Amino acid sequence: MGKLGIIILITLFLVLIITGIIGLEFFFKSNSQTEGEIAMSAKSKIEFQFQPISAELLNPLNPAEARIMLNKETERAFTGKYTDTTADGTYYCRQCNAPLYTSEDKFQSDCGWPSFDLEIPFAVERYTDSDGFRTEITCATCQAHLGHVFLGEHLTEKNTRHCVNSLSLALEDGPPVAQAIFAGGCFWGVEFFFEKLDGVYSAISGYTGGTMKNPTYQDVLTHTTGHLEAVQVLYNPKIISFEELTKYFLEIHDPTQTNGQGPDIGNQYLSAIFYRNRHEFDTALKLLRILEAKGLPIATTLKPASIFYPAEAYHQDYYEHKGTLPYCHAYTKRF
Repeated sequence: MGKLGIIILITLFLVLIITGIIGLEFFFKSNSQTEGEIAMSAKSKIEFQFQPISAELLNPLNPAEARIMLNKETERAFTGKYTDTTADGTYYCRQCNAPLYTSEDKFQSDCGWPSFDLEIPFAVERYTDSDGFRTEITCATCQAHLGHVFLGEHLTEKNTRHCVNSLSLALEDGPPVAQAIFAGGCFWGVEFFFEKLDGVYSAISGYTGGTMKNPTYQDVLTHTTGHLEAVQVLYNPKIISFEELTKYFLEIHDPTQTNGQGPDIGNQYLSAIFYRNRHEFDTALKLLRILEAKGLPIATTLKPASIFYPAEAYHQDYYEHKGTLPYCHAYTKRF
């Protein structure tokens, strides 16, 4: 064999070695991806457009509240109802009832407005103010103006001050109560499973997403109202997160069934997640894409929250009263 042949063999040998190394690197890199990375790298067929919650869920505002929450004005210092309040409880958005702050995070700053050094997770959004240097804070659910946030003042260990207008708030007794609504077939089974979770106060069977006001069970059975059988979950967002609730929902029913759930067939039994803000929309979409990347043909849809109508009394805690177990819902670990 001549010198040229030896050079060719050596070159081929080196190419094989380099190709093998690259292949191993690709293999290990591919298998070390997180669920989120898999979901992002896969070409997803799941596409939904974010929409705000129904205007029917918003409370009417008086002129003074509208000037603050809609026109972004500021109430006069030391005049607000909650400036010096020390009562225990939770501060909710005046316009949409979303929990924003708890009394344990309120402190006396002597600035003339209620001050908090921590918000409830994902309850408040921050934007650069129109003045170009301050940071505006708004309710994450309805985008109502709350006030401004200031950092670096060293007034508390958290080094943060949410300066909030009293007119943007409503103080209620007790720990925070947030709500999430899920539809996954017969509401009896969905309610049964959600009531078992730590951090959940209650799960209520009802109807949502349709056109008729105050529908009855018989109305929904006609398949003409557009309502889904759904469950309103009331929970403490400082104990259990929306993401944890949504993961659980996607594990207690079949998110791939297109015509109902189990033997329950019909448009009132379809699978849907009703989001209230951008964080909930993004979270739900991420989880659906993770399941899609695992090979599940997802049928669950995402819808903006609309009016929820509690079902008739005999539908509430159905399995507890009957003493039986759900026939079309069961827990299957998917995450």
